[in-house]
Amino acid sequence: MEQLANNGNGTATSVALVVAVETPPAPPAKQQQLRQRSLVPRGWEDHVRSVGIAEHKEAALSLAQAFARDDLALYLVDGEVGSSDEEKWRLHVDIFRYLVAAHCYGGVVTTIGPDYEGVALWVLPGQNTDEWTTTLRSGMWRLPWQLSAEGRRRYYGELMPLLHDTKREVLGPERDEDCYYLVYLGTRPSGRGRGYARKLIEQMAARADAEGRPMYLESSSAKNNIYYKKFGFEAKKDIHLGQTTTATMLPAVTLTIMVREPRHSGGGSRLLAGSGSSSAVIPIKLSPGSLGKVVVREGN
Repeated sequence: MEQLANNGNGTATSVALVVAVETPPAPPAKQQQLRQRSLVPRGWEDHVRSVGIAEHKEAALSLAQAFARDDLALYLVDGEVGSSDEEKWRLHVDIFRYLVAAHCYGGVVTTIGPDYEGVALWVLPGQNTDEWTTTLRSGMWRLPWQLSAEGRRRYYGELMPLLHDTKREVLGPERDEDCYYLVYLGTRPSGRGRGYARKLIEQMAARADAEGRPMYLESSSAKNNIYYKKFGFEAKKDIHLGQTTTATMLPAVTLTIMVREPRHSGGGSRLLAGSGSSSAVIPIKLSPGSLGKVVVREGN
């Protein structure tokens, strides 16, 4: 604003007056929203999403950290006699990179958390991660050349045939390839205690129940056996890898085979809904002809 003033000589001088207009403060809710805005998508914190091949390295590193103390993981890399701890860690990470990539191509990879805190690898009915094209594209073809003779024996001569034969024995020929196979489920240490594993399981359990199909997994921890029972998994048998040690008189690794029978059967298009629980519809990339969305039940 400008105002004219007399300077005493009969002439007028313009004087600039600055008028301050007070702007009312933003509401507290708006201020908090502005301060807390993040580029990390909101849905990543508490919703399950699928992982594509472009993200497989991040998901693999999370699984490698989750299984850094796992008996089976240690058994596989300890076959590399003479290798340093750093070399074993890099091999451990590479194995998970190949596995995650293979499931991006031939199965389903799901995750939850802003930094891939929880990751699950699935093989759904009709899917197969053993095709030669998947082996080439995922990089799994490199693994035999990275392993020593003992490492190859443990992985390809002992572990893989045992898992294949046991799954067929427990489920039977008809259901062997018609189940929801949870190959790996892990939560990195920084993401534990937030319910991520529960949501990853429930997301696929809703599909399996809707389709009337069983779920199958191998657990490498007695503690995890108790956890899986909360979701309806039942222990069927134990399988063992490695020689019995004289100190403990126990095999190096024990895996518990667990199966979850469907709680509700029905057509593939019917989704489950629970009274008193909120539901979130999560798009997941699945095999052709299967359900494109799943209802996740989130209880209190």
